[in-house]
Amino acid sequence: AMSKSAVKISSDLLSNPLCEQEPGFLEMVTAFDTAMKRMDSFNQEKVDWLGLKKGRAGALSHPFSRFSSVFPSLNMAVKRREQTLQDYKRLQSKVEKYEEKERTGPVLAKLHQ
Repeated sequence: AMSKSAVKISSDLLSNPLCEQEPGFLEMVTAFDTAMKRMDSFNQEKVDWLGLKKGRAGALSHPFSRFSSVFPSLNMAVKRREQTLQDYKRLQSKVEKYEEKERTGPVLAKLHQ
């Protein structure tokens, strides 16, 4: 979307009457227009190559989900990793909570468990 906007801006600049009056400005705007069109073309090639227009964006974000039935051990490893990550975040928040509390005997004991 950003490159499409840049192409629109560059084409609008080319139609500006100032381009007819100033050859230096016309040359600069033409170079800008060419660069924006090349950038848009490159971005479009990337989108086409990745298959985002064809609705395969989910395959990019979760590439293992397609193979979960083929490789059940992979699916289990992903689930174990997610569970471990959730446990880590939960325990990290507890540690932060205890670190913020007053340093008394019971709090220090829980902090060093």
